[in-house]
Amino acid sequence: MLSPELRKKIRTIEIRTSRLVSDVLAGQYRSAFKGRGMEFDRVRPYLFGDDVRSIDWNVSARVGEPHVKVFHEERELTVMLAVDLSGSLSFGTVNELKRELVAEIAATLAFSAIRSSDRVGMLLFTDRIEAFVPPKKGTRHVLRIVRDLLAFKPQGRGTNIALALDELNLTMSRRSVACVISDFLAPASAKPWDAALARLTRRHDVIPIVVGDPRERELPNVGILDLEDLETGERRAFDTSSRWVREGWSEVAQERSEARDRQFRKAKVEPLLLETGVDFAPPLRAYFARREGRRTR
Repeated sequence: MLSPELRKKIRTIEIRTSRLVSDVLAGQYRSAFKGRGMEFDRVRPYLFGDDVRSIDWNVSARVGEPHVKVFHEERELTVMLAVDLSGSLSFGTVNELKRELVAEIAATLAFSAIRSSDRVGMLLFTDRIEAFVPPKKGTRHVLRIVRDLLAFKPQGRGTNIALALDELNLTMSRRSVACVISDFLAPASAKPWDAALARLTRRHDVIPIVVGDPRERELPNVGILDLEDLETGERRAFDTSSRWVREGWSEVAQERSEARDRQFRKAKVEPLLLETGVDFAPPLRAYFARREGRRTR
């Protein structure tokens, strides 16, 4: 049974994301993502300005005047949401946890997909594969996805991004859109994920969505802070009144971001960077617009 609080959260996300899809992202999702290919529709008489390469010479010879082949985009897509539920996603210092931001982003993408009659599925992961929701259509299915994002209790606390990417590659037989939503924070000992990402991008359209929190980049000057690593349980005290401590924290965060971005560049994909406490609609809309621009070139 879902608690009243969880039901309220699900309803809030449903209302907010449905309005966002209708008012802000209407049409952009559909324009940003290609269908599976072009499918033959019909033959019609040649009109001035038609591409001569589309002329059907057999039909033209048979009827005595030029005719062209008309194709339409086979639109229906499968959108897979690969969502990180590791311990670090339970962190947040600006109005919401990263996991709550992840749920809103995933819900927005899922509602956008079903508005375009696409199928949506989901893979939940930590340092293991936690759950797999097969792709389906319909509002009830999307609400199930939102419920799982908010209520699912993972077995693991760590992060294994390479495992999740390889699992996506195994489970998606036809070309699909894979949205990987994570903070992409993995221990230094973890297996690099750039090779797995490159393998996935060879077969599918991959969108990495990086969620973060401002305090992961910089510490405030608030004296002694006792911090816990939410994936390992390790605790350390930091004297944030020290400028050297604060600068060291920022330098480590910068190095981590640069290492992450190098892996994206290796795989030749553009990430979408989002943070808690900031409206994600404008950067998401801009990201869709850039994709549409590249598609129409």
